[in-house]
Amino acid sequence: MLVGAPFTVSRPHGATVSMDPSHTVDAMDARDARALLDVAAPTQYYVANNPAGPLRPSHPIAMRSNVLAAAGALVAANAVHGSPTATEKQLPNRANALPTVTASGNAFWAGSKRFYVRGIDYQPGGSSDNADPLADPNLCSRDITRFKDLGVNAIRVYSVDNSKDHTECMQKLNDAGIYLVLDVNNPLYSINRDNPEPSYNDKYLQSVFATIDEFAKYDNTLAFFSGNEVINDKPETVKSAPYVKATTRDMRQYIGSRGYRKIPVGYSAADVSENRMQTADYFNCGGDDERSDFFAFNDYSWCAPSSFQQSGWDQKVKNFTGYGLPIFLSEWGCIKNTRDFEELSALMSDQMSSVYSGGLMYEYSREGNGYGIVELSGNSDSVKKESEYDTFKSALAKYPAPSGDGGFTSTTKAVACPTQDAIWDLGKWGESSLPAIPDGAKKFMKDGAGDGPGLTGAGSQNAGGTSTGTATPGSGDVTATASGNNAGTGRPAPPLDMSFLAVTGVVGFFTLAGTLLL
Repeated sequence: MLVGAPFTVSRPHGATVSMDPSHTVDAMDARDARALLDVAAPTQYYVANNPAGPLRPSHPIAMRSNVLAAAGALVAANAVHGSPTATEKQLPNRANALPTVTASGNAFWAGSKRFYVRGIDYQPGGSSDNADPLADPNLCSRDITRFKDLGVNAIRVYSVDNSKDHTECMQKLNDAGIYLVLDVNNPLYSINRDNPEPSYNDKYLQSVFATIDEFAKYDNTLAFFSGNEVINDKPETVKSAPYVKATTRDMRQYIGSRGYRKIPVGYSAADVSENRMQTADYFNCGGDDERSDFFAFNDYSWCAPSSFQQSGWDQKVKNFTGYGLPIFLSEWGCIKNTRDFEELSALMSDQMSSVYSGGLMYEYSREGNGYGIVELSGNSDSVKKESEYDTFKSALAKYPAPSGDGGFTSTTKAVACPTQDAIWDLGKWGESSLPAIPDGAKKFMKDGAGDGPGLTGAGSQNAGGTSTGTATPGSGDVTATASGNNAGTGRPAPPLDMSFLAVTGVVGFFTLAGTLLL
């Protein structure tokens, strides 16, 4: 809560809050609070146990005199050079870090700028290979060079080895201006769509949380996927939805409990016309602790030659208008005909920017399915560009990200849970109930997940303690934040220190000095 002289603070999505000496601003909304303040230098301020993450600067205060500017500089110096609190993790090489991406309203934001995903899916070896492309600096360097040449700003990786360090590849991605969208599952540790109940267990969640531990420390980790196409066009797979949603809830709670920044968590859905909207609504219904931070789906309905209307994308935009969460395409790029990547003409235009936040083209390397735009030769440095490589590169250059805020919606809201019917039948869980987190996984919230099992572990399906009941409303809320060494490897938000009091004092000084200068 701040009290001070008249000025305006801006949230990342552009909304403003006016302040004057007679009003207070309490901007700790659990979904998207971002009180923003610049005082002479780009300093970060934190609020203890704030579920929305660190307070970030955005909008400069107009100084009335050099005296006021000097006072602001003193505060900034105090905030920058003050001793870190005991719970603050100091990570190396942050000078050139990309701005972290947040979800607010129905859009993503890099700092105060609207962020659109303009990326590519990256799984050399294919989904069956179960390999980690970010664990080998030589191989990731080979491909990051091409990513930068293409002009993408994000990649999606489908599985990683959570027992290995990824600092070098993540730094190379950062240096190239590229973010990571990461699936936390792999073939050994995942929800079994055919028998989901026993696969949602403590061993599975330990692997998921260990992956979060490894990647939460990188500023260019954009988002986590809790699942990919677990629900498909087979009606019986719908019964896996409560377990995927419970995993999403648990991931969000773990991120908050471990003191990490608020990395968006969501689901990557199959584009099944019969259950597309039910799936989307399901992941955006219920209490705040149960809802996703975004929704994504894999869409191959635009097959060249086509258009915004012919592909049916216009109707999807209408259907998702007012949805209230960021939406993007986790896979796109039909190959039935010649690929011209004209999907970007709509995806990067005002036809879609008010509802969609871009997408990831499928995919980088050709793995026998015909989708890739390069041929890789195992672990060698050889990369053969297919004709689609330059076509995709040209399309990205031809259709840049929209300017401004893209007509986003600044508010977010829950929707009604879909009603049960022959297509959407969640069995014993009904329309809105979820399984409680397995008892054996509760300790991870306080103690951390520990070492990850990697990609060669024994696997988790039918291997651990399962859920023993129904979750109570609010059970996924963050009630306490780990501190000190228990906070994991990421950068937690430390409690308030004296620099915050200094800011309050100088704001009071602004009030007095501003009055004298009138």
